[in-house]
Amino acid sequence: MPEAEAGGILTIDLAALAANWRLLRDRARGAECAAVVKADAYGIGIEAAVPALFAAGCRTFFVAHLQEATRARAVCQDATIYVLNGLLVGTAPAYATHGLRPVLGSREEIEEWAAFCRAAGRRLPAAVHADTGMNRLGLRAEEAAALAAEGALPDFEPALLMSHLVSADEPDHPVTARQIAAFLALRERFPGVPASLCNSSGIFLRLQPHLDLVRPGYALYGGNPMPGADNPMRPVVHLAGRIIQLRWAADGETVGYNAHWTAQGRRRIATISVGYADGYLRAASATNLKAGGEAVVAGVRCPFAGRVSMDLITIDVSGVPEDSIARGDLVTLIGDGIGIDEVGARCGTIGYEVLTSLGRRYARRYVGS
Repeated sequence: MPEAEAGGILTIDLAALAANWRLLRDRARGAECAAVVKADAYGIGIEAAVPALFAAGCRTFFVAHLQEATRARAVCQDATIYVLNGLLVGTAPAYATHGLRPVLGSREEIEEWAAFCRAAGRRLPAAVHADTGMNRLGLRAEEAAALAAEGALPDFEPALLMSHLVSADEPDHPVTARQIAAFLALRERFPGVPASLCNSSGIFLRLQPHLDLVRPGYALYGGNPMPGADNPMRPVVHLAGRIIQLRWAADGETVGYNAHWTAQGRRRIATISVGYADGYLRAASATNLKAGGEAVVAGVRCPFAGRVSMDLITIDVSGVPEDSIARGDLVTLIGDGIGIDEVGARCGTIGYEVLTSLGRRYARRYVGS
């Protein structure tokens, strides 16, 4: 999309993405550093992210769905690609065709993959997912141990043993130590199989359970892996919205749906061509009782005024010199000191949701490739 025709511009810094991967690789102290590129690489685009990360040195990638895996394979023939959501019924041939690896999290999935391998006459690789406390996906630890003891895995190559931390972003949560202990005990039942436990926040845990491979996601894209501490990651996304109208609201007039924001004195309002259909969540709306989102306008932080609607956001720009802004100018919604974690907090959610919600109506500008 030509930038002049777009209501917003999403700039994605691939050099910052690569730098973040290198920081995490170094922090992992010798463990292989993979990259989680599910949800369209957290919204920045698989087709851009995977080659940039591969060029930086990443060789292993994780996605959620088979379709994401085939997209990653199309732009990177030499990478190892795992599909976290497992083996859907009847999809084993697609994995073999594209050289992909399912993450097997149930006895049924293991049996189906083993049967396919027997029929194909090949020991194809897959990961074994053990649940150590999430209660979401994966074999219970005792079930995984029993499968290993039964010798139920010879028909395929167990290329990775993995589990997922529940509360790595809360360093002192007692569940973390219990998970690490349970996973280390299980690891002994799978001799010679590489093991992986850490997500982004897990890489920074004092206990350093890096093992053989770490799987960062959010931190790669600029999210803070250590909530409450300074963010060591470089920002990757910058979102700007275009001013399409400037107007004055008189004292006592309301702005936006349902009249929840009332001008206290004469206020100048900028309307920008971005809304919740573009992934900037409605929960960032501002009322007279609750502050909402903010934008940087001509170098000045300005608060939202009224509801975020489907296609528009209204901003109180009264603090900006009148001759400093005009119709057609861009204002910053993410970037210039407004980090993705702050945006998530102002939306009453987490930065993950904001990143993965950013829509397709923006002009996308990739830099640093």
